[in-house]
Amino acid sequence: MLTKSMTRGGASMDAHDEEITVEQAAEDYAAEVARWREVRGMSKRALALAMGFDPSYVSHVESGRHKPSEEFSRLADEALNAGKAIWRRWLDYEQARTRSRRPPTAPPAPRRPEQPYATGSALVVEHDAARLQYDGSSYRLTMRRRLRNTGTEPVTRYLIRISVDRYPGAPEHSNAHYRAHPLTWDELDLTATCRGETMRWQAKHDRDAFKEVWLLFDNEHGRFPLYPGESVWIEYAYTVGDDKWGHWFQRAVRLPTEQLEVQLAFPAALDPVVWGTETSMTAEASPLRTPPVRSDDGELRQFTWTTATPALHARYRLEWRFRARTEPTTEQGEFR
Repeated sequence: MLTKSMTRGGASMDAHDEEITVEQAAEDYAAEVARWREVRGMSKRALALAMGFDPSYVSHVESGRHKPSEEFSRLADEALNAGKAIWRRWLDYEQARTRSRRPPTAPPAPRRPEQPYATGSALVVEHDAARLQYDGSSYRLTMRRRLRNTGTEPVTRYLIRISVDRYPGAPEHSNAHYRAHPLTWDELDLTATCRGETMRWQAKHDRDAFKEVWLLFDNEHGRFPLYPGESVWIEYAYTVGDDKWGHWFQRAVRLPTEQLEVQLAFPAALDPVVWGTETSMTAEASPLRTPPVRSDDGELRQFTWTTATPALHARYRLEWRFRARTEPTTEQGEFR
């Protein structure tokens, strides 16, 4: 079992906390924008241009250098088809500002964007392998990554993201669904290991349908940082019920990556079919350049897709349907 160490993000921020600070509300807002931008497969520059803003503006908002505004919130919600999720975060921010009317004793220091890793560290993903298995009622995702530290400082933590969208073509429906049935840590059953050791974790952001988690290279027995020049495998896994996981899985390339692999495993009795699209910083969505390879293994039907040296910030999205199962139809929406 993975050792859990909760931070501020450990209590769900979607439970409408009554007394969040302005700083916390601004951070929650920035995370919401980033989450929807990634779900829609848009670069920061592409989103800014779609909204009519300077190309660097979205980057400033997500890093906290620009504070939330009414105009940006309205346009971002429309451009990302976020079903008012970004707009609600802006309202939370405005409410927090109203509550804190006391004049500050000194001008507030500008919020510095959090550095994911230590200054001087530089991670490369030598191999990224994802296996998503469906048992007929829930999905279990297992991620294996071989990380190499090409920098000059030890790496002591690694950031992962968990994001689900049951109804990607109907964002208001999806948002309402997760407000009523949020992802919980208990159901996720998140586990992680490195060097044969259990890894502790800290929740950075906790939303109804979105989590950011630091995997820590330590536990109650000691520390095992990734030193310069070293490579190491890490593995983590979590579970999501099919009432919360939509019929899609997306991989986003956030670090230089040498090999990327995705494997989907479904009950053969469901007669699954799989297809996929890819987007980049400079290209719109297009079919995967190579098809997922199907193989049958007893009662499982597997689909495997691989690519070498994917472009940084590229996104690869696999979708599926079960031809032997009648399910409610939901609009998938345009993948932008």
